[in-house]
Amino acid sequence: MLDKYFDRHRRLRSSATMRDLVCETVLHKEDLIYPIFVKEENTPKSEVTSMPGVYQYPLHELESEVKELLDLGIKAVILFGLPDDKDDVGSGAYHQHGIVQEATRVIKKLAPEMLVIADTCLCEFTDHGHCGVIKEGSVLNDESLGLLKKTAVSQAEAGADIIAPSNMMDGFVKVIREGLDEAGFYDIPIMSYAVKYASAFYGPFREAANSAPQFGDRKTYQMDPANRLEALREAASDEKEGADFLIVKPSLSYMDIIRDVRNQTNLPVVAYNVSGEYAMVKAASANGWIDEKRIVLEMLTSMKRAGVSLIITYFAKDVATYLREDA
Repeated sequence: MLDKYFDRHRRLRSSATMRDLVCETVLHKEDLIYPIFVKEENTPKSEVTSMPGVYQYPLHELESEVKELLDLGIKAVILFGLPDDKDDVGSGAYHQHGIVQEATRVIKKLAPEMLVIADTCLCEFTDHGHCGVIKEGSVLNDESLGLLKKTAVSQAEAGADIIAPSNMMDGFVKVIREGLDEAGFYDIPIMSYAVKYASAFYGPFREAANSAPQFGDRKTYQMDPANRLEALREAASDEKEGADFLIVKPSLSYMDIIRDVRNQTNLPVVAYNVSGEYAMVKAASANGWIDEKRIVLEMLTSMKRAGVSLIITYFAKDVATYLREDA
């Protein structure tokens, strides 16, 4: 005879209303940060070949992009710059009128309420494509820190609301925090790329930002994808040195790391849903192999379920549109 007293978990899945009532993880448009690539070259916006729907924008075309984001309810962007000229020390990164600084000024004038996060790194501005000073083929840690501090301060002076150092030099949060405080920017938070792996998922970004290394790779400063405990050490160091947010990058293959970091800290944890993750979904969707909307919402919801508070994602406009349609 059938035992009628086994657990009946399906009771809480019996209708859409019931499922909504007991839903544990909810994705909001306020969770989203949209990356924008801004180019110094005064040419029309150009689509990134490997990232359909993502563009490199000249300054004069930012207004329409910002308006679209605000209309969708997206209130935070992270800026990446494409300078006209590069040199061996990435001087365009910390120039008073560098492309990220100028883009920040434009956006804050157009939309003071828009939260502008400045990616703080040298790789887009160096002619060798690495995230620091080079000597005899090696990336020098301590010698790079001063340039990163100058970059962060110049970005804050331009009006950036959050500084997001992504270079993975040891001590970068400490030095940047000291630099911001010395310049009087006590209230500017640091969103550290605390856990950043030397990942194959970054390929399309390097096309978008024109930032591929001209020799070697970044494995001496970005993390080995095989390592888990190292991520906790990195995150703990950045928190101790003054980080206000902790980014885990990439996200899809690193959900265990997101959960580990979430369990270790009370700071907001941020997932970076990176370019390769975006490009794979777009390619599969273009071929009719997947339901893009369902895949994207499932992916980003799983990031929140893993423990993040915010998600940097190229899908931000898509997701905001989906959420509006489903409201």
